[in-house]
Amino acid sequence: MAGTMLVIFLILFILSVPIAASLGLSSIWAIQLDGQSINIVGQKVFAGIDKFVLMAIPFFILAGNVMQNGGIARRLMNLASALVGWFRGGFGAATVLSTMFFSSMSGSSSATTAAIGSITIPQMEKKGVPKNYATALVASSGELGAIIPPSTTMIIYGFVANVSIGGLFLAGIIPGLLIGVSLIITFIILARVMGFDPPTKIEKEIWLKELWKAFKDAFWALMMPVIILGGIYFGYFTPTEAAVIAVVYGFIIGFFVYKEIKIKDLMNIFSKSAITSAIVLLIVGFSAIFSYILTVNKIPHAVGEMIVQLTGNPYLFLLLVNIVVFIAGMFMETAAAILIIAPILTPVATQFGIDPIHFGIIIIVNLAIGMVTPPVSLNLFLACKIANLRIEQLFKPMLLFLSVLIVNLLVITYIPAISLWILSL
Repeated sequence: MAGTMLVIFLILFILSVPIAASLGLSSIWAIQLDGQSINIVGQKVFAGIDKFVLMAIPFFILAGNVMQNGGIARRLMNLASALVGWFRGGFGAATVLSTMFFSSMSGSSSATTAAIGSITIPQMEKKGVPKNYATALVASSGELGAIIPPSTTMIIYGFVANVSIGGLFLAGIIPGLLIGVSLIITFIILARVMGFDPPTKIEKEIWLKELWKAFKDAFWALMMPVIILGGIYFGYFTPTEAAVIAVVYGFIIGFFVYKEIKIKDLMNIFSKSAITSAIVLLIVGFSAIFSYILTVNKIPHAVGEMIVQLTGNPYLFLLLVNIVVFIAGMFMETAAAILIIAPILTPVATQFGIDPIHFGIIIIVNLAIGMVTPPVSLNLFLACKIANLRIEQLFKPMLLFLSVLIVNLLVITYIPAISLWILSL
């Protein structure tokens, strides 16, 4: 039954049928061929999404859209620019820094790319940065939305792999900072070599005044990650409750502090959030019946035995996992890839003695890189749409940034302390 289901799934996937439909149709077909009652589909799909923790997904998506419409991205960019935008390559550094700020509030890679890219790509072009390099930088740094907490990707992984979501949030902080700093250093070196994004001469007193002004303007926005992560870390609320608090806080500062969200904007904010949430939860629901069939047929156990027979070396196992997940991320949407891969590989990782939270961070970082790796690269398509460029125009700069991201992935993979140090405090 499982073999038939996997074949049908692959055929539908190759035919570009949406992932949710591919999961659902292949599962239904397999159940029918096996002679089981079709009622089990509805039961498993409903059971798959009837989880308290999954309520965090629509709320974090809504919070990200509130942030995107509330003038917060612009204020964060102004702060980042005031902080580091004065030296050569500084505006590119400010772009990455602002994506790091925004990622700590939005929970979404695509929302981060859209919000920051629409502001920074035109401004980097004015600084003499080639448009394709500016666009590639925005797409690459936008992946931090999936790595820096709060992240909807982490919520999905934690739910599927039965791993602490709060633990994943805390474990993602240092890897996110590492990737962000690596991209900043890469862009600064690039700016020096290619001679773009020149330094801005500014007196120290004027710089400090501008920095203070930008900080005051962005203060209430910066408080959001402090409240969310601080509350989770100190046990005041769960990730799901944190998502609700993020929405309420976002509306308060959007309506009453920054006054950039109007009543007329609410329909657009809510409809975008509802559509995105429905897509994600539909994939989660249909993946539940898909995973059920895999489990009944002992596919995860068979895969585990095969890998253990292939190698008993945990380092080689992690290398194989990274290769498989990287290829999957090139062709599959992140949520779908996690829902299919995590139930199979997480138990095997546990057999090798790999910490499940560390393993989760490896999978999440790898799939985040997939968001900028063609052919299915949501961040890349989004950034190209903002810049009005074709993907092939980004080939050269993306090779550079992808190399940096892959090196970071390997460092995070083989140095567990990068992910687990905060949890040990």
